Amino acid sequence: MTQTTNAGSCRTSFCSIKFCGLTRPEDIRAANGLMPDYIGFVFAPRSRRYVSPQKAADLKAALAPGIRTVGVFLNEAAETVAALLNDGLIHMAQLHGSEDGEYIKRLRGLTDRSLIQAFCIKTEADLAAARQSTADYILLDSGAGTGRTFDWRLIHDLQAPCFLAGGLTPGNVGEALKLLSPYGVDVSSGIETDGVKDPDKMAAFAAAVRNSG
Repeated sequence: MTQTTNAGSCRTSFCSIKFCGLTRPEDIRAANGLMPDYIGFVFAPRSRRYVSPQKAADLKAALAPGIRTVGVFLNEAAETVAALLNDGLIHMAQLHGSEDGEYIKRLRGLTDRSLIQAFCIKTEADLAAARQSTADYILLDSGAGTGRTFDWRLIHDLQAPCFLAGGLTPGNVGEALKLLSPYGVDVSSGIETDGVKDPDKMAAFAAAVRNSG
């Protein structure tokens, strides 16, 4: 790739792929055929993609080995997040609310699983906050569920491995990877049609990422 930043390097010749907001058995079957690195379950009740822990467990039971599960939380009690991590329902927690350094410290006292902290990037100040994160990974977004990209030119000098999110689609993810070198890309609305996951778009997104190398 050319014109790369220090947003966090790819771990293989391809960046990691995360399909987020899976809610149906059909979504799992599509993911199994494409083998993304991660899939995400949204545990924030106000989200239209919300699944209960029991439903997530049912979906995970059908998930192909080798695909890691990420739980997405919005200002959830640290004890609740840790319990789902320690029970093995999810491998990683993605914090999408106003969780701060003290929250992460408390959560680390309850679990040794990896943490992703999400940041809505609109200005350089938002990026500065992301640089201060003590999470294992950071996720840069345009805002929860907006389906829009942010100004990718803002990304630079990040130390933690970075997931790029926000408005990514099969049509623009290749461009993103030409400009940046993220650890991974995270997509939800960009692989949906009429509010549900579209297996054709999922396949096109995975192909666009894997062909970008």
